[in-house]
Amino acid sequence: MKEFEYTIRDRLGIHARPASMITKKASMFESKIELQHKGKTIDMKRIFSLMSLAIKYNDCVKVTIWGKDEEEAYGELVKLFDENL
Repeated sequence: MKEFEYTIRDRLGIHARPASMITKKASMFESKIELQHKGKTIDMKRIFSLMSLAIKYNDCVKVTIWGKDEEEAYGELVKLFDENL
C-alpha cells in the first residue's frame, strides 16, 4: 500500500478539468485508488464522486493506492498532482 498527502495549490481547487485528468489517470491502473477529504473516502476512478467532495484551494487530501501496479500508479499520480494541482 502506498499513500501520499497533498495540499491543493490550484486557486480553483479540483474543478471539472483537473477532476477529469485525475480520474483518467487513475483509471489506467488496476490498483484500487482512493482519495480521502474531510472524513469522506471516494474511488478516484469516479469523476462525480471526486467532484462531489468540492475540494478547494489549500484543502489537504490523502491518496491511498494498493494493488499489483501500486508503485507505478503512485509515481504517476504524485507527478500529476504536483504538475497540475
